[in-house]
Amino acid sequence: MKKKLFPLLRGCVLAFIFLCLIATGISAWINRGLPTQSKVTDRLSELEKARLAEAVHLRQALGDQVWLGWGQADIPQVVYNEAYAFIVGYPDPPSGWTMMPRHESRGGAWQIVPAEAVEGQPYYRQALSSPDLTPENFTVMVGQKWAASMQTDEYSEIAFYAGFREQLPSFVRPVFPYRLAWNLIAGKTDTTIQGLAHEAFHAYQGTLVPSRLAEAENINRLESQYPWDDAGLTSAWKSEMELLVQAVRAPTDTEARDLASRFLQARDQRRLSLKAELADYEQQREWLEGLAKYTELELGRLAAVTPDYAPLPAILADPNFNSYQDRARFMSEQLGEAQVTQGRNGETRLYYSGLAQAMLLDRLLPGWKEKAFEPDVTIETLLRQTLIAP
Repeated sequence: MKKKLFPLLRGCVLAFIFLCLIATGISAWINRGLPTQSKVTDRLSELEKARLAEAVHLRQALGDQVWLGWGQADIPQVVYNEAYAFIVGYPDPPSGWTMMPRHESRGGAWQIVPAEAVEGQPYYRQALSSPDLTPENFTVMVGQKWAASMQTDEYSEIAFYAGFREQLPSFVRPVFPYRLAWNLIAGKTDTTIQGLAHEAFHAYQGTLVPSRLAEAENINRLESQYPWDDAGLTSAWKSEMELLVQAVRAPTDTEARDLASRFLQARDQRRLSLKAELADYEQQREWLEGLAKYTELELGRLAAVTPDYAPLPAILADPNFNSYQDRARFMSEQLGEAQVTQGRNGETRLYYSGLAQAMLLDRLLPGWKEKAFEPDVTIETLLRQTLIAP
């Protein structure tokens, strides 16, 4: 029996190796066709225009259900590729843009893009003087208006491939399945539209509480001082987030409140060995990025569960647009991601810890958003209030 089994196992191993070599060869061949530059840089493609228009349409239709006033706020969109920056939703804009909260002035005069329009309205462009002097993915000021700022979807994909390639060992770079990774992480147009909503929420934060946004962004200087790779701290973070996610998923409010209390106790215990300024860093970044993460996901969820919401006709031509059909499930799945990120270095874990706390507040403290922009109020302080409330 053993003599017969050995050739069979050897054949399976050889077949597996052969399939791996085939897959590696196919991946290397596909990678030869990865884009390295945008097809057109001096104007927006029809799909890019459709994505921008749908992002505004979605926010205006459902945004006030997420944050009262956000849906109807006047928030222009600035998008850029490797050569040009564009501004949409701002007739005759003043020159340049200001990087916030650094108050760095960049760029020059905006020029109308001839024979072009987004939803029947002209848009504007300017050539970038340097690939390093872009509006970045955040919020900028154009004149007196806070604008959402983000890469075009096409350029974002190109930048993703380049950035991913740099992080890989040299022998892996030619064969890594970059397209698969992109499609899994950010390839859906629904995700792009939610990303535009994320940056539009930052613009809303800047509009309402500019000093608060500046404080929460400037404190990011402490990211390099945070002990991300401390094994004990990481283990404590994982335990803490386990309790928080359980609280969000708890079947009853009583159980949710009990788990929220245990989460906060675990958080307080973990912070006994953490500098006070780093605890403040956590809370400020949860307020800035955690709330933005929550907002983008909640907007997508509403689009999925609102029967009478209809996307703009133009976006339906995008083959990567799924009409938000999976966005409710996607938001729930992000809780699992919230647990995974606690083992990673970098502040991504704060995006997700902020997200989960906001989801829990929706359940335990109705009306919490009315207080979220008050001075010195963090998501965490609001969650602590749920334990005091009768």
